[in-house]
Amino acid sequence: MAKNDVKVLVTGGAGYIGSVMTQALLQRGFSVTVVDSFLYGQNSLLHLCADEGLEIVRGDCRDLALMKPLIAKHDVLIPLAALVGAPICDRDRVAAKTTNLDSVRMLCRLASRSQMILYPVTNSGYGVGEKGKFCTEESPLRPISFYGKTKVEAEKIILDRGNSISFRLATAFGASPRMRTDLLVNDFVQRAVTDRAVVIFEGHFKRNYIHVRDIAKAFLHGLANFKSMRGRPYNVGLEDANLSKLELCAVIQKIVPGFCFMEAPIGEDPDKRDYIVSNARILSTGYRPDWSLEDGIRELIKCFVVLRKNPYGNN
Repeated sequence: MAKNDVKVLVTGGAGYIGSVMTQALLQRGFSVTVVDSFLYGQNSLLHLCADEGLEIVRGDCRDLALMKPLIAKHDVLIPLAALVGAPICDRDRVAAKTTNLDSVRMLCRLASRSQMILYPVTNSGYGVGEKGKFCTEESPLRPISFYGKTKVEAEKIILDRGNSISFRLATAFGASPRMRTDLLVNDFVQRAVTDRAVVIFEGHFKRNYIHVRDIAKAFLHGLANFKSMRGRPYNVGLEDANLSKLELCAVIQKIVPGFCFMEAPIGEDPDKRDYIVSNARILSTGYRPDWSLEDGIRELIKCFVVLRKNPYGNN
């Protein structure tokens, strides 16, 4: 792929989404600098090290002395670095706030008005939606986890700053060089492959889903259509995948014969997210996901033949 003159800075570029996005950006000819602390000891960028367009900086996105000169020499800023998920954020709220929120505030303060920012948020901001009513970008944000609250507040800073796009991501699934098995689809497919069974708490809770490669595609789409899309948030998910946990298991069962699931008659899930989401706004811009939920499940089945029981999670 021919190189272009656009320089992209990706914090958290060795993470679950970041390692997929970094590869996609390089394949499109962008020069990419990744800043990552490699918190989980991941080697998710090794296969990209031969690319001359990639620079890797081991460091912390909260470090002013590190970030100030890096931000100044890039055209596009993609702050992916975060402590992701309610469990890890609840264990260390100071680290969660400084990483998820304060680092974004610093980045916006240091960036010039001409620099483009594309930011990932989470559907978690919708919290518990109204039964039967789709959450749109105009719906009230009512995050119920500390993680969700940090991301919602950071999104407001990003959009108030201007010349920015935020993507409100559905629950991600699919294979990544920095694999995660704590994500719902990935978790359930792993259990289907290795245990052949799963017990579900509060199986009626619904949410939306999106393949990790289609998240990278959404960011590339935002870059290509930045002028017309900037200044607004966009839900990013599969229109046909607003599913409850029980419905998700039924889809997996069709692909993994012998997989059994049941809902526990007592007990509860600490994760109370429950919503359905409309992705009409981003679809109206011409964006289309490539990966269906079923295709992602088939991909994951092959992954877990390789990985089996493993430590790839954020819990």
